[in-house]
Amino acid sequence: MKKLLERLLWKQDPNVYMAKDSKLTPSLRTIDLIGLGTGMVVGTAIFTLPGIVAAEHTGPAVPLAFIVAAIGAGLSALAYAETSSVLPFAGSAFSWINVLFGEFFGWIAGWALLAEYFISVAFVASGWSAYMQGFLGSLGIRLPKALTGGFDPAHGSYVDILAALAILVVGILISRGLHQVSRIENTIVAIKLLVILMFIVVGATEIQAKNYVPFIPPHRPGTTFGGWQGILAGTAQIFIAYVGFDAIAANTAETRNPQKTMPRGLIGTLVLGTGFFIAVSLVLVGMFKYSRYANNAEPAAWALRHSGHYLTANLLSVVAIIGIFSALIAILLASSRLIYAFGRDGLLPKTLGIIDDRHVPNHALWLITFLAMILGSVFPFTFLATLVSAGTLVAFIFVSLGIYALRPREGKDLPEAQFKMPWYPVLPAVSAIFSAVIFWGLNIDAKILMVGWFAIGLIIYFAYGLRHSIINQEHQK
Repeated sequence: MKKLLERLLWKQDPNVYMAKDSKLTPSLRTIDLIGLGTGMVVGTAIFTLPGIVAAEHTGPAVPLAFIVAAIGAGLSALAYAETSSVLPFAGSAFSWINVLFGEFFGWIAGWALLAEYFISVAFVASGWSAYMQGFLGSLGIRLPKALTGGFDPAHGSYVDILAALAILVVGILISRGLHQVSRIENTIVAIKLLVILMFIVVGATEIQAKNYVPFIPPHRPGTTFGGWQGILAGTAQIFIAYVGFDAIAANTAETRNPQKTMPRGLIGTLVLGTGFFIAVSLVLVGMFKYSRYANNAEPAAWALRHSGHYLTANLLSVVAIIGIFSALIAILLASSRLIYAFGRDGLLPKTLGIIDDRHVPNHALWLITFLAMILGSVFPFTFLATLVSAGTLVAFIFVSLGIYALRPREGKDLPEAQFKMPWYPVLPAVSAIFSAVIFWGLNIDAKILMVGWFAIGLIIYFAYGLRHSIINQEHQK
């Protein structure tokens, strides 16, 4: 037993990651990272979640849930910024924790991230499908009911064909190379932000003060609606919006001068994204009573249509249809790098760690693409929205605690950080506790999912990864 425990805590030499990741091309600049992060943060969530969270948890107080989530995510972003500046490797939290705490804990952190990415890709694609169907419906075009949503025989839907198609198209795009993708991403994000500003300006003319009263509805006993209980539950669900931080960090090995560029990209994304979230959610709940957004995956366009702004609504739908692709690009890109990191380390088959002539880990990319197509086309949108934050929060806890292992090694066997998390050693603990509290506020489905997901991960690790990992092979030489 003692030998097994020692084996689980073997730490990876960062020079091994540096050598293996050298085949990836460092081409991303600060603006590219903010584009990727904003594409994810100001992605499906800003077009879909404010209405759902207001109806199910917070009422008009949905901006407070975004602010609380931003505080928690912001603390984690500081930890991400310091760690990524010292350990510029693909795989983000998985690789970092492997170096700082050992392979077993690295696997746990990476496996939690994989759950996040799987569900995030499916969630974003499902949101894109909802907007596409709304737009097509406004033109009088309707798909057969069986092809319009996840598996729900009671309501006549079996597969979301548009969600699967969206994931496939993005997979093909990413397979052509990162430089081309970053240009497309930046263009889409710029257009999307302009249209979101237009929604804020036009929607503000339709605000009715009565829709804000009471701003924090009283708590309904036995539910997660109303009061601070509702705000906490809304915060947990909203955390999907902030997985963009890890999506940025996953591309550290492909970033120019990551010691400076990564912190700027992470913090810039936080500030920009949070500002847009607060503004959009305030306008949205002011236009109509929050209860009218229940189970509505395209609340912003719906609100504009029902206010008589048909042209603006259709423009928003078109941009959402295009813009949500930017979120898909960011998540699929990050998830393929995580799968690549698993293959690079031998914890999954090594073929997943192969990089092709275009400097893309295409084996990893196509694996995550096809699995996400299945998940996104089968599970309903609202179900996915309740599950996606769990993996993010686990990763945030690991990275925050990782500062305690990182800081003593800086300037010794690891480089000195160009950016340091302030108020050490207090703030890393506050960050970890904050994320743990939000995790506790997740619904029971999300917690059960994570328990089952970790059980599968442990089986894979002990049955395959423990024996095949490169760190195990190095120790046997």
